[in-house]
Amino acid sequence: MSMITATGWVPRGFAAAFPTKYVFDDDEYGRIAKLAKLQLEDAEEDLEEAKEAAEDINGESSEHDGNGATGEVNGESSKSNGNGAKASSKKSKDKEEADDDLKEYDLEHYDDDGDEENGPGTSMDMFGNFKSLAYHESNEEDPYITLDADEEDDEEREELQIFPTDNMLLAARIEDDIAHLEVYVYEDDADNLYVHHDIMLPAYPLCVEWLNSAAGKGAAERSKEAKEANFVAIGTMNPDIEIWDLDMIDCMYPNAILGQGGDPSAGDGEPKKKKKKKKSRKPNDKYHVDAVLSLAGNKQHKNLLASSSADMTVKLWDLHSTTSHCAKSYELHQDKVCSIAWNQYESTVLLTGSYDRTATVSDMRAPGTKVPRWTVESDVETVKWDPHNAANFYVSTESGIIHCFDVRQTPSEGQSKALWTLQAHDESISSFDVNPIIPGYLVTGSTDKSVKLWNVVDNRPSMVVSRNLDVGKVFSTTWAPDKEVGFRLAVAGSKGSVQIWDTSTNAAVRRIFADRVAPADGEEVKERLIGVEESEDDSDEDEEEDEDDAEGGEDEDDDDDEMEE
Repeated sequence: MSMITATGWVPRGFAAAFPTKYVFDDDEYGRIAKLAKLQLEDAEEDLEEAKEAAEDINGESSEHDGNGATGEVNGESSKSNGNGAKASSKKSKDKEEADDDLKEYDLEHYDDDGDEENGPGTSMDMFGNFKSLAYHESNEEDPYITLDADEEDDEEREELQIFPTDNMLLAARIEDDIAHLEVYVYEDDADNLYVHHDIMLPAYPLCVEWLNSAAGKGAAERSKEAKEANFVAIGTMNPDIEIWDLDMIDCMYPNAILGQGGDPSAGDGEPKKKKKKKKSRKPNDKYHVDAVLSLAGNKQHKNLLASSSADMTVKLWDLHSTTSHCAKSYELHQDKVCSIAWNQYESTVLLTGSYDRTATVSDMRAPGTKVPRWTVESDVETVKWDPHNAANFYVSTESGIIHCFDVRQTPSEGQSKALWTLQAHDESISSFDVNPIIPGYLVTGSTDKSVKLWNVVDNRPSMVVSRNLDVGKVFSTTWAPDKEVGFRLAVAGSKGSVQIWDTSTNAAVRRIFADRVAPADGEEVKERLIGVEESEDDSDEDEEEDEDDAEGGEDEDDDDDEMEE
């Protein structure tokens, strides 16, 4: 089984041209030991409990055997002793013969320095002929070494190089019960997408958020130097949030862990007076106790990260803090909080959506105040602000409907009036995004395996095109963040593949946004769909699936003119 649950873009110019190789030195060992101590203590406690349980079971079993009908058992054992003794005698004889065969090799003195006949250093051990080995001071003198280390390093650096015109694309993947984050490099000019490196994850990933702020080791120094950062926050089925440096390759442990798993007090080295209790699942004001469902980095206050969880709380984290506890905790909903988003114009205003079928807008500077609440017809899937209008926000739902609300029109008596409502899909809208470059350009992805592009003009949405990009059930659709690649759309889903669709090559998109996507004179526009190259076997399977889709599928591109009318 392979699937991609979440994706995220890294804007151009933030990735290091030459990523750093991870170095495991004494300082790093100390840092990892301190961060990992709590998990190790929990594992040791679980092991002790398992041993105690096993001893209790064995004790009860022994008492039962002692009080049981031992006569019959002993009788049966005595009857079988004859055959058992014969078998044991035969095994002993075979072992003696094997020992006699090995004696001629004198393995008992294998590690001795030498023997009387040949002298020291001439025994049969692996270093017995050490003096006969030739030593060469340089690779040029050694005929068996032909590679130059410097040339090898230069080649590796070139392979890892990231250019200013490249984008990074992050994809959270599950493959055969192994979770990891794949870091792709997207070369737009070359229509090339490839995996640069990956990061192993502790549990099923649910969300990723790119951060332009350092966290954990060296965060304070880096922020003082005002250096650009390239980090990622990852939420999983575990309650902890991991922060990784994307410019570090082959890293063994995250830069920081936000939550109980990264509590520095666990590394104080003090002996515990009593056995620690199991981790509490009761919501608290320090850290999450259930799966992290959504993350949102603040674009203006770069050290501020918001998170929402299945424990029904929303928490704010200071990435430059020396503790792993959150700065603030909020209880805004009565069910799992599945989606959150910061307002681009009002940096302290947070939008939240929950399975309790409501969305709220809160000013994080005023905790405890009554917040406006918009009600929808089913569980919320995604909430998004309109990047081109500070007052508008969108809510997509499990029933396939999108609502557009104006935050200035606050609901009253449970009535939530939308600017417009759209039945976008017949099944759940599992992914939704608003183009940050082009106003009114929306995308929806659904468990019905379709991706649809929408144009919103004067609060009147209309579908531009619908496509099946062969990624299975669509779990993630995200627009590229840079103007140069503003029409590029990353799509991923249950088949475990990532596709980047250049939507500007679609005829319907060009008709609606002609002034922005018009090609140069005489240039032929061909559809661009970029993905990772697959093996021949996978290609053959895909061709068979494509033939089946061609027989029973329907391409809605031809209906664009009718949709526009």
